[in-house]
Amino acid sequence: MADSRPGSSKPRRIGGDGEIEVFMADEQTDVLLDLSRWQTLAQQVLRAEGVKGSSELTVMFIDESTMAEMNKQYMGKSYATDVLSFPLDAVEATRTPGPGAMSKSPEPSPLDVSDLPLLLGDVVICPSVAIAQAPRHAGNVDDEIALLLVHGILHVLGNDHDTPEAEAAMHALERKHLEAFHWGHETPVGFRHIQEVENS
Repeated sequence: MADSRPGSSKPRRIGGDGEIEVFMADEQTDVLLDLSRWQTLAQQVLRAEGVKGSSELTVMFIDESTMAEMNKQYMGKSYATDVLSFPLDAVEATRTPGPGAMSKSPEPSPLDVSDLPLLLGDVVICPSVAIAQAPRHAGNVDDEIALLLVHGILHVLGNDHDTPEAEAAMHALERKHLEAFHWGHETPVGFRHIQEVENS
């Protein structure tokens, strides 16, 4: 989870009238996934992080070769990573929604972005990488995927781990959300944020 965020963003956290929607896509066959369970976890984390109103997040589970291609394209690294996050700048005030946006009135009304959906971004997870690293990272595949999902969402919401202080704060947020919404109890003993290095 070293470099999981190609872009940098601090999006709004309140959308227009509506609910949080998390769109799930499973484009891999390495792990049988309960998409509704991961969708619920994502929604719970977003709500706990203060996201409200009409908001959209996409979570994709992809195979190793696709992840390697994406990691090379967006991060310049030639290997499959575990998670990538693509934050969006929710809605820009310069956006012109729909064909009627080109008004010819002398003083066009300013765009009220508070009525538009909050486009949070995309989280892309590679379950086959999760399988390989789980024993020396989160402990098991289930906890690994949960950690990657929470980690990716926190990146989409503008969190980072580029300094020791930021990393500690992000780890604390991950544990908080996993304890509340994934485990339902304190962090298990075998859980680690930093992968153990294998001696060869």
